[in-house]
Amino acid sequence: MSVLKKLASETATYGISTMLGRFLNYLLVALHTKLFEPQQIAAQGQLFAYAGLALVLYTFGMETAFFRFAREEKDRKQYYDLILSAVILVSVVCSMLMFVFAGPIADLIKYPDSASIVRMFAIIMATDGIVSIPFARLRLEGQGKKFVIIRVSNILINIFLNLFFLLVCRDIHAGNYLTFLQPAVDLFYNPAHAPDYIVLANLIANLAFFWMLRKEFADFRFVFSGELFKPVWVYAFPVLVMNIGGVLNMLFDRAFIQFLLPQGFYPGRSNETAIGIYVQCYKLSIFMNLAIQAFKYAAEPFFFSKGEDKNAPPVFAKVTKYFIIICVLMWVGICLNLDLFAELFLKKKIYHEGLGVVPWLLAGYLFLGVYYNLATWFKLTDKTQYGTWLTLTGAGITIATSFVLVPQIGYMGFAIAFALSGFIMLGLCYYFGQKFYPVPYDVASAVGYMGGGALLIYGSSLIKIPNLWISVPVHMAVLAIFAVVVFLVERKNIPALNRR
Repeated sequence: MSVLKKLASETATYGISTMLGRFLNYLLVALHTKLFEPQQIAAQGQLFAYAGLALVLYTFGMETAFFRFAREEKDRKQYYDLILSAVILVSVVCSMLMFVFAGPIADLIKYPDSASIVRMFAIIMATDGIVSIPFARLRLEGQGKKFVIIRVSNILINIFLNLFFLLVCRDIHAGNYLTFLQPAVDLFYNPAHAPDYIVLANLIANLAFFWMLRKEFADFRFVFSGELFKPVWVYAFPVLVMNIGGVLNMLFDRAFIQFLLPQGFYPGRSNETAIGIYVQCYKLSIFMNLAIQAFKYAAEPFFFSKGEDKNAPPVFAKVTKYFIIICVLMWVGICLNLDLFAELFLKKKIYHEGLGVVPWLLAGYLFLGVYYNLATWFKLTDKTQYGTWLTLTGAGITIATSFVLVPQIGYMGFAIAFALSGFIMLGLCYYFGQKFYPVPYDVASAVGYMGGGALLIYGSSLIKIPNLWISVPVHMAVLAIFAVVVFLVERKNIPALNRR
């Protein structure tokens, strides 16, 4: 159990930065939905999705390759310089092209007035790509504390700049206070483009990464060796294809919604309004994704370090079991209290129209989280081609199902397609994994917990309690009962010390 405690401790460490930091950042959703109508922030939301897609191309599997080739301390510096040099080269070239052709790109994505935002995103994506390798180095070296501090600092800077641009500069420009600063503020603030400052805040916060990671960049030397890089690229290429499939699976909806949603599908709502509603409601599913991401930060180095241990399979099975329990409890807790989350974060009632997608999106992330656990086998056995085919299959299911459902049922089609894709990927990964790297997973408990959670969520959706003062206590009581049932079922598997 000591290795599980170590993994739990590292997950908690990364979780502090991921969960707490992103929760603080998520408070900006309340600010944005209070200040802006859905159509005003549709472009920004979609461009962040495109940035996520582009980041995969900018890093092209090099993070995972770094973990694979830099495991030994004697090799770490050599591969750090090599891999970071490659990522810098690709990031700079791609962002320069994007910066130069910002106008045609804005026309292509149907936001012709957003060329300036596209240029800002070009810089954001280059920064994200370059700093990914120093962050991977921190994870590999076990510097979780520094990782946490930098991530949280970045988010706090972003929050501060959002408040500064969207509230302070707005009020000074309007002459509400500090009128002597109006000439200075007017040099860079234009209320007609207020939503664009959301992107500018993110850009400035990202540039601060270079200062905070200055030690990791100080000993970096730009090098390139074709002989040394060839095996790295051979290993990373399937990971790149796999990652492309993965992000397409998760971001296809927000990236392509304007191309699939029929004009005027929602009566009285423009497509831009519908996009803005969906993008903001989607963010309520981020809580599950954050838990999964925090786990992945700790688990990837952990799984690689334990892969050759003959006792690893039972340990992996326990990790997956507890992971499923925690994520199912999150799924049920969020879905039972969607009305509360909507009141807290989606300030304008118009955004509440899209809440129906959230349970499906959370389920999709839950299935993907389990898939990431099961996917250990093809990374440890160097059979990454299976991961490639699995993720491409998942992306294909998401895309094909979206093309069928979205024209019929609107953006709910994206949510259902995402959940279906994650479930099929999970099943296929388990099937092939048991052939090449058998792990004694507790399938019965996984099906029981996920099925029980789904029934609770469906049952609660049939009983509407409009009064929050009544609904929240009732739903929390239902969640507590579900958690107690889980504890009673698992009490024999929990060590006596932890139980006490």
